[in-house]
Amino acid sequence: MQATSNLASDASRPEDGKKNLGILFELLKFIKPYRLKVSAALVALVATASLTLTVGHGVRILIDQGFAQQSTQQLQSAIGFILLITVLISIGTFFRFYLVSSVGERVSADIRLAVFNHVVTLHPSYFETNGSGDIMSRITTDTTLLQSIIGSSFSMAMRSALMCVGAIVMLFATNIKLTLIVLASVPFILVPILFYGRKVRALSRQSQDSMADVGSYAGEAIEHIKTVQSFSREPQEKAYFSEEVEKAYEIGRKRVKQRAILISGVIVIVFSAISGMLWVGGNDVINGTMSAGDLGAFVFYAIMVASSLATISEVMGELQRAAGATERLVEILQVKSDITAPVQPISNSTLKAEVKFEDVYFCYPSRPDTPAVERLTLQAEEGKVLALVGPSGAGKSTLFELLQRFYDPQLGQILLGDTDIKKLSPNVLRDHMALVPQQPALFSNNVFYNIRYGNPNATDEQVIEAAKKAHAHDFIINLPEGYSSFLGERGVRLSGGQRQRIAIARAILKDPNILLLDEATSALDSESEHHVQQALEELMRNRTTIIIAHRLSTIQHADSIAVFDHGQLVDVGNHTQLMETCNLYQRLVKLQFKHVNGD
Repeated sequence: MQATSNLASDASRPEDGKKNLGILFELLKFIKPYRLKVSAALVALVATASLTLTVGHGVRILIDQGFAQQSTQQLQSAIGFILLITVLISIGTFFRFYLVSSVGERVSADIRLAVFNHVVTLHPSYFETNGSGDIMSRITTDTTLLQSIIGSSFSMAMRSALMCVGAIVMLFATNIKLTLIVLASVPFILVPILFYGRKVRALSRQSQDSMADVGSYAGEAIEHIKTVQSFSREPQEKAYFSEEVEKAYEIGRKRVKQRAILISGVIVIVFSAISGMLWVGGNDVINGTMSAGDLGAFVFYAIMVASSLATISEVMGELQRAAGATERLVEILQVKSDITAPVQPISNSTLKAEVKFEDVYFCYPSRPDTPAVERLTLQAEEGKVLALVGPSGAGKSTLFELLQRFYDPQLGQILLGDTDIKKLSPNVLRDHMALVPQQPALFSNNVFYNIRYGNPNATDEQVIEAAKKAHAHDFIINLPEGYSSFLGERGVRLSGGQRQRIAIARAILKDPNILLLDEATSALDSESEHHVQQALEELMRNRTTIIIAHRLSTIQHADSIAVFDHGQLVDVGNHTQLMETCNLYQRLVKLQFKHVNGD
């Protein structure tokens, strides 16, 4: 097994010009609906920052009037002032933190919903080149990261920036000479922030991509755990997974190293500047050109500048990670589906349950030079059964893909009645059809949910009636909780025949005009096949049915049989006619007959 390739290499990645913190502006459209909460948080932020700055005035009073004058009353007043400011700061901080964090939670949920809603509308070929593990990583891990950053890091960054500016203003008001010493160190702080910030962001993107690979690999191995164990591949899978984990660790280690260098470098520069300022300021106090209270207030404001810059340098690393996460999410949101509804779709009220393929030519996007269907003209008449037969890879399943408009042919057209299916909304088109695949897809939910998937508005009685018609009711009521029984992931708690009958009940409940059967009995034992065949006969009654036939004995009574080979239609007729005119059909029948007799 190979780890799923990342969307990072996809053509859908935003242009290079966006590969900086500017990508974070993409989040504004998600934050905009909550601007009242954000505004309230900003008010609380400005209030707490202003109150914090006034603590410096309390320090000045404490030193000049409390300590210097040896006044207990002044000392008490100064401490009371600081305590009052502290209480007000704590109240403001509560509202700021609550409002910003709740917005972060809400925005993260909105982004997760927007990405998922967009993903489920994308054309199937998108998922041929982009792994589900990486997509899931973006929907879960990246949105969780944004939740933390919007709810915490953004707030810290704004607070630190505001505190830094306010503290610098107060520094100028207190002592210009010492302020210039402090400001002289700022360029030495900004340079490493900008230089290492780029490295951190690049490594953050790589780290998130590598974690997606880890998740994809683990998910694939667990999904196919029976195959892994039956071939005794556990040691190899452990080794391969260890390699993926080590790759992720190594990238994460490099990212953490860059952030550590950034933070430690800023600390050295900042406190070196403060030390220099203290030396100059201490001499001024000794010489009597500056009061001890002014120096104490100045130190307080200088420490606020230093801590704000240190916080900003740390938050910059988080914002770089947020930029990487945002970039990965925006990539998905910017992908356009190849299958879209027409601007003015045709009403479905007059459509006949008749399918026509007219001179259709189609290549899969992943194999553009190999036609899967070539020069195909074929008709499935209303209310009749059309069977599709041919060797593996002949193009039979491709017709189902095209008919449901998971792909569009490069040439030719497909008609439902006399209407080109491109003129219909994809949802309206698919509402006319129901697919019963050879390997039915069941969800991790109960029986009611899985059958009702065919018609979400169906009552419990209608679900039960559909199950009876699908010959599924008897085994369902014997499950531990009947129709409320949880089926496990992919329906693992049911046998193959039981899963098949659940899928047939789902199709019966949908009540389609056109039935698509990827022959549902080819992999079943005799008893299960008997039950499923009876259910299919009930389902096919009075419907246009197209069957992909694997067991030719099951479609001998089809109204017409289309024989395919290498994407081309070889012949069409009933069983008797094809046995006389079609060499390929004769060969397929003889091979199966010989195989059955050999059994």
